[in-house]
Amino acid sequence: MKALRLMGWKSEPELVEVPKPTPGPGQVVVKIGGAGACHSDLHLMHDFDAGMMPWQLPFTLGHENAGWVEAVGDGVTTVSEGDAVAVYGPWGCGTCERCRLGTENYCENPLGAPVLSGGGGLGMDGGMAEYLLVPFERLLVRLPDGLDPVTAAPLTDAGLTPYHAIRRSWPKMTPTSTVVVIGVGGLGHLAVQLIKATTAARVIAVDNRRAALDLAGAVGADHTLESDASTAGAIRDLTGGRGADVLLDFVGADATIELARSAARSLGDVTIVGIAGGSVPLSFFSQPYEVSIQTTYWGSRPELVELLDLAARGALHIESTTYSLDDAARAYRDLHEGRVRGRAVIVP
Repeated sequence: MKALRLMGWKSEPELVEVPKPTPGPGQVVVKIGGAGACHSDLHLMHDFDAGMMPWQLPFTLGHENAGWVEAVGDGVTTVSEGDAVAVYGPWGCGTCERCRLGTENYCENPLGAPVLSGGGGLGMDGGMAEYLLVPFERLLVRLPDGLDPVTAAPLTDAGLTPYHAIRRSWPKMTPTSTVVVIGVGGLGHLAVQLIKATTAARVIAVDNRRAALDLAGAVGADHTLESDASTAGAIRDLTGGRGADVLLDFVGADATIELARSAARSLGDVTIVGIAGGSVPLSFFSQPYEVSIQTTYWGSRPELVELLDLAARGALHIESTTYSLDDAARAYRDLHEGRVRGRAVIVP
């Protein structure tokens, strides 16, 4: 079968032929219906040197996956051949306290995990292929009626990651509060919709691309602002001088973290989701009193179940650009050059 594999660090992926996987006991082979291309994959290709990650090359890319059960190994009881499923992306040890709660994204026993807290497309073979071997049936979630794999695939990360970040700040997203979404691309345009679907807060979308702001407005943002030196002041003007109650940074650069911190209201949340490598100095007076600054990573399996249900009910519109498996490498080039509207999805 064809698979898009990362053959070496700081290199472009290659489409090669590999054997079709066969499930062992407790394992499941999924016929891929959709596999999302993520900005984090670009970091894998361009930024990591040998030894920075505890993963062995080569492996197949693609950590946002959905499709249909092709074959099951002995002992599998929760899914059957032909079932439409999404693949929960973070693969932990399955036995620690966090994993037993379904939060394998925060596995506390990485040495017992398959690839030291990686997953399919992150150290193990992912879904940029015709078929994907899923090592444990607990990593699969049945798709609700009416939700197809092409739509579901990007939700497993591009939807789940913002949903987790939003969910943890729900108590601060009241009808009188304001939430700022910084960066309204593949994750951010879903974040805008998730905030509007699950809270009554106002949403301000911030980006330096006019097309991204137009998309944010189309999916429900109350205000859109171009990112420049005046943006923090504009946010304060829109909030009566108080600042925003929750700020979600889907970029994570120096400038966007500083924007989020400087535009926050006292008692507010600043959550850094993007991994652009930014940092800012932190001191007692560097932000308003009692502003919480945190990072998040992916989301939990129970949250994925909730998210897929929301999508099946029509609460989300996933803006996506689809590519064939033969064009998967081009999808990443388009992503790198900012030519993708919404999320890039590979459809074998």
